[in-house]
Amino acid sequence: MKVLYASFECTPFVKVGGLADVVGSLPKMLKKLSVDVRIVIPLHKKIDREKFKLKNLGLKVLIPVGNEYIEGSIWTTKNDNVQVYFIENTRFFDRTEVYATEEGDYHDNPLRFIFFSRAVLETAKAVDFQPEIIHCHDMQTGLIPAYLKTLYKIDAFFQNTRTIFTIHNIAYQGLYGAEIHFVAGFSWYDFVPEKLEYYGNINFMKAGIVFADIVTTVSPTYAKMISSLHSEGRGLEGVLSKRASEGKLVGILNGIDYSEWNPETDVFIKANFNEKNIETKKLCKEDLQQVCSFDQKDVPLYGMVSRLDPLKGVDLIAKVLPQFLSEQDVQVVILGKGYKNLQQQLEKIQQQFPKKFRLFIEFNNPLAHKIYAGSDFFLMPSNSEPCGLGQMIAMSYATAPIVFKTGGLADTVKQFNLNSFTGNGFVFEHYTEEDFYKCLLNTIEVYKNTELLNRLRKNMLKSNFSWEESANKYLRLYQQITGVQQKVKPVKTGSRKKKK
Repeated sequence: MKVLYASFECTPFVKVGGLADVVGSLPKMLKKLSVDVRIVIPLHKKIDREKFKLKNLGLKVLIPVGNEYIEGSIWTTKNDNVQVYFIENTRFFDRTEVYATEEGDYHDNPLRFIFFSRAVLETAKAVDFQPEIIHCHDMQTGLIPAYLKTLYKIDAFFQNTRTIFTIHNIAYQGLYGAEIHFVAGFSWYDFVPEKLEYYGNINFMKAGIVFADIVTTVSPTYAKMISSLHSEGRGLEGVLSKRASEGKLVGILNGIDYSEWNPETDVFIKANFNEKNIETKKLCKEDLQQVCSFDQKDVPLYGMVSRLDPLKGVDLIAKVLPQFLSEQDVQVVILGKGYKNLQQQLEKIQQQFPKKFRLFIEFNNPLAHKIYAGSDFFLMPSNSEPCGLGQMIAMSYATAPIVFKTGGLADTVKQFNLNSFTGNGFVFEHYTEEDFYKCLLNTIEVYKNTELLNRLRKNMLKSNFSWEESANKYLRLYQQITGVQQKVKPVKTGSRKKKK
């Protein structure tokens, strides 16, 4: 089976959020299941051509965008045996950032997404890769399913091609003025509520939902929430409910890549550890305390690696943190970039508590590994979380996540029970400062009891969030909508151990 992944980001080449981790990891597991899977992404300025050994194929694509024809060049390399194609265009992709600067989104983002969506299709033809499935990820690729069922409907190259559209975060929908509908090349016939029109505008996310053969999202609970609640569906709950009633909306939990996030083999942390030598984790904590200029003492250490965004609960943290730091003997470290006002609030808290709170406003992968491994607890109180990878990564390092009961967080984190010793983290059910603070106090109670803490850590290390189960579910979807039965090589199951 031939499957083409289309995404605006992909690890290890370029990353803004969890979307990149998924697109960088899931195809590798599908490859192990004997799927001929390939990836197409833009050749962003951030991508190091020499480091990743990119090769110019000497192939061009010519893409209509409005009244212009814009040229793109095709480059390629491999990521763990998965072929990756890059579409080069200096006008659209030679940017310091991927989507936006601190001032806001790039004003020509809709044109960039139009160009990329059609370029994905033309790239498949240029490299003669005829996919049974094009798997599209988030609103930046939402037009691809629409193109295949409109402008490319009579293109023989794609006559057997079906599409899957995966929603990673419905909060980012790609809502643009009606004129963009025509710049994209669609006709008046498609500018209706049943198709591309959305309250007088065009909505790229809606395009993917309406035209894809199957819509997926990144956790079962999130699938239910976005198709039934206005607060989660953000205006698209109606079309999602319709797709769900047709059996065309499926929630499949994301996984994590244990070749990167594994305390037994991690090269970025002070000491490697596993369930048998969990006490070694304290060396990672001491190292993190040193990096943060904290006192080397036995107090609960809370870490966070996240985009600084209200969706990630950073506003809630900023409200509760001053009281928590003043009343409790704790240490907190946060790594991330995002909204200026949230950065400024956290900077003020750091000035107030320099020995107890450290803020790193940057993207720093080695430091992220140290925070996951060295913290006792992981802050992830997102008020909306489609799946979340941070809580899974934290648990793989025996760092207990603290989460709000929503989306994928509800599917992966279960409250630790002090009597039965079951559960793998801490969950609060009402999104209030009071409930969050109570949850934080509960973590201190567990920390002070060595037996409880060790039980909790062992529970976390027994968790398995590998991509294998998810990959098999996607493969079954591919088979369902194409009728192609894939011969699968046997893959070892249930192990999170990876060699260096």
